[in-house]
Amino acid sequence: MLNFQLSQQQQQVQQKAREFAVNRVLPVAAYYDQRDETPVDILREAFDAGISTGDIPEAYGGMGQGMVDGCLVTEEIAAACPGIATSLFDNSLGLEPLILCGNEEAKKKYLPAFTQSFNLISFATSEPTMGSDVSGIRCLAKEDGDDYILNGTKYWVTNGGIADYFTIFATVDPEKKHEGICAFIVEKQFEGVQTGLAIPKLGQRNSNTAAVHFSNVRVPKQNMLAPPGEGFGLAMRTFSRTRPSIGSFAVGAARSAMEFAIDYAKKRRAFGSKLANFQAIQFKIAEMYQKIEASRLLVLKAAWEADNGMDPTISASVAKFYATESAVQVASEALQIFGGYGYTRFFPVEKLLRDVRVYPIYEGTSEIQRMIVAGHALNTYEPVMPPLDNLPLHRDRHPDDAGIEGRPETNAWRCRMCGHVHYGQEPPEQCPYCFFPASAFVQVAGDNAE
Repeated sequence: MLNFQLSQQQQQVQQKAREFAVNRVLPVAAYYDQRDETPVDILREAFDAGISTGDIPEAYGGMGQGMVDGCLVTEEIAAACPGIATSLFDNSLGLEPLILCGNEEAKKKYLPAFTQSFNLISFATSEPTMGSDVSGIRCLAKEDGDDYILNGTKYWVTNGGIADYFTIFATVDPEKKHEGICAFIVEKQFEGVQTGLAIPKLGQRNSNTAAVHFSNVRVPKQNMLAPPGEGFGLAMRTFSRTRPSIGSFAVGAARSAMEFAIDYAKKRRAFGSKLANFQAIQFKIAEMYQKIEASRLLVLKAAWEADNGMDPTISASVAKFYATESAVQVASEALQIFGGYGYTRFFPVEKLLRDVRVYPIYEGTSEIQRMIVAGHALNTYEPVMPPLDNLPLHRDRHPDDAGIEGRPETNAWRCRMCGHVHYGQEPPEQCPYCFFPASAFVQVAGDNAE
């Protein structure tokens, strides 16, 4: 039986995150958005409160929380400020390759650093010349004795300017595409590591985004998370587990946009009545609620699959592009309900709209997610219905009377071109509808039917 009820422990995790979001994140969100600055002190408080890095396995000193727990927490923080939520949970993205890799020595060395004290780690695949096309990585890793030498630049790195560690995806040969990609954990203090200025952005201004440059950075082989040829697979496994969280960002932000719109619609009056009394506004609210509920269910399904050892790739892609696009639509409609006031910074919805606009872009654009889902639907999805060529679609005779064994006069033949069903011992010389010859017919009922 399906069970959509959160456990008591999950409800406690959710409530703890909700209280932190409302009491600590929400009051500073507008201030740091205006300053285009990440509140590192809030990130530290979240760590001290046990809200971040909860997904580190217990074997390395962590809480061992699952993806569902992470999504519940992410939704609550994002509801208060999507930008701060991005920086807060970037550790989960940065740590995931380390958790998934087979380098036990690196796990024992680095994972406890994130359970014992406050540290930030960034995930870096994108570069100035590539984003979704991970196979196009050009950051070069050259083997040199017991080390690799890194040269190149990673771009769009969340927390790049404030992180202490980086999980870096590089290549030993750009011409090898997927086969050349490898991955490392790199310390910011390594000689030759340089971080750029914070990139000015439309939204997510509470979240630091910067470039990280490597100039002859010597990285020990012990820090390799994936050898050449296995880095691309590690990146894809990471995304399949972290994309549900991106959906949770979207759900939280959309939820707040809807709540603010409802509050405004109940108080604002026009044409002698409250906005909430107009059917046009009611329909907008109903569609907001529908999109948020559907998005949350898709996100939690993908997270549940990940927690139960299933491959969440397809569910994660569906959740990611549906929830993120829905969030943009919900935030836009919320601003519409506010009218002119919504367009000002005196109300919170313009910030939410700016913040959510990046969700259909980062960690795999909506177009990439559609390619993944389309590839599954067209190539690996197993249909329940029979192929069209074998579909009788009896209209002239009841199915019980067609194709009875030993009665060849009731054999049924289907034209593979137009779908016409012919009854008789043999197919017609030509189809009476599309004029294709007998060879276009396939037997769908009776003796020797396929």
